[in-house]
Amino acid sequence: MLDNLKGKKIVLASGSPRRKELLAGLELDFTVRLIEGIDESYPAGLSMREIPEYISQAKAAAYVPTLADDEIVLTADTIVWHDGSVLGKPHDEEEAVRMLMSLSGASHQVVTGVTVLARWKQETFSCVTDVTFDNLTEDEVRHYVTAYRPMDKAGAYGIQEYIGYIGVTSLRGSYFNVMGLPVQRLYRVLKSF
Repeated sequence: MLDNLKGKKIVLASGSPRRKELLAGLELDFTVRLIEGIDESYPAGLSMREIPEYISQAKAAAYVPTLADDEIVLTADTIVWHDGSVLGKPHDEEEAVRMLMSLSGASHQVVTGVTVLARWKQETFSCVTDVTFDNLTEDEVRHYVTAYRPMDKAGAYGIQEYIGYIGVTSLRGSYFNVMGLPVQRLYRVLKSF
């Protein structure tokens, strides 16, 4: 359906299995190319949307020197925003438990920033999804953290896993955005390339 991309090579700049799965759902041929060691820090004072947009742009900038004329690179960054601050990837199990207990019985926002980069065009956007969790017990949270090891996930959870099944009471926005890639919006942007 994305006939405008014929002759172009799509490059997913992410090792995330969830992003690979979601991009494959758009029926696109793509390759994965990773550059290690990209700085994912950001300046203080950025807004909820600006943080993942800034990081996705920094990731895209790392690909500029190796970008071929026929390539389109996709970079993304996802954050969980709760009570005015970012919940990133937990450093250990105890931090994961603390993060999830703070989300218990509360609402938060999941924000994914995406940059689509080609030699002739660059576009960055973000999507926000509001997620509400039921009250979770510490036993439920500890079971999830031990069994699923969510150390590679912003906010210490994957909505498509056990904790999402038992915990999410409502969602406003894109479910796929919470998984890490707002594919509906990405599809629209790719149509314009």
